[in-house]
Amino acid sequence: MNTGDDGPAGAGERSPGVPERLLAAATRLFAERGYERTSVQEVVDAAGVTKGAMYHYYASKDDLLYAIYQRLLTLQARRLADFAAAEGPIADRVRAAAADLVHTTVDNLDDAVIFFRSMHTLSADRQAAVRKERRRYHECFRGMIEEGQRAGVFRADVPADVAATQYFGAVHHIGRWYHPGGELSGPALGAYFADLLLAGLRPD
Repeated sequence: MNTGDDGPAGAGERSPGVPERLLAAATRLFAERGYERTSVQEVVDAAGVTKGAMYHYYASKDDLLYAIYQRLLTLQARRLADFAAAEGPIADRVRAAAADLVHTTVDNLDDAVIFFRSMHTLSADRQAAVRKERRRYHECFRGMIEEGQRAGVFRADVPADVAATQYFGAVHHIGRWYHPGGELSGPALGAYFADLLLAGLRPD
């Protein structure tokens, strides 16, 4: 039970599940209310722990926000690396990677909403770290498109960087209009997005 105590966390509040509870509570509140309008006290109340417990795992609210960014980036980067390293036709792998980006964004919609709404609130060094990770993802995805261009299965008259940037721009806006529980599931939406990307990449 949360007592509002700012002191050190008790033994029961240093259990493995506490960081996950704090992160889940922060994710929900940041997505619903916004990062800047959510207090540390509201996060610990929602997680059912004390401030001492939170500060045992996260030194600040900024740490919670950064952890949310890292969670989504790490997941999507790992999955993209698997598609890039897999065997099989490059067109199939690009389509699978493109669909997966949409699917994982929808599956982690609160993370995605927070990602693009609150990044400016991170410290400068953490913003730089996030941009570096995003650039790595972009370069990997672009590299797959370039592989398809070299193989002659994708059109070469459009720069791969432009194609990748256009696709990511569309995906980044999903959180503004997508509603869970609607007609389109994450996999279905991912398939539509990926098919549109591939249609634009195929030679005439």
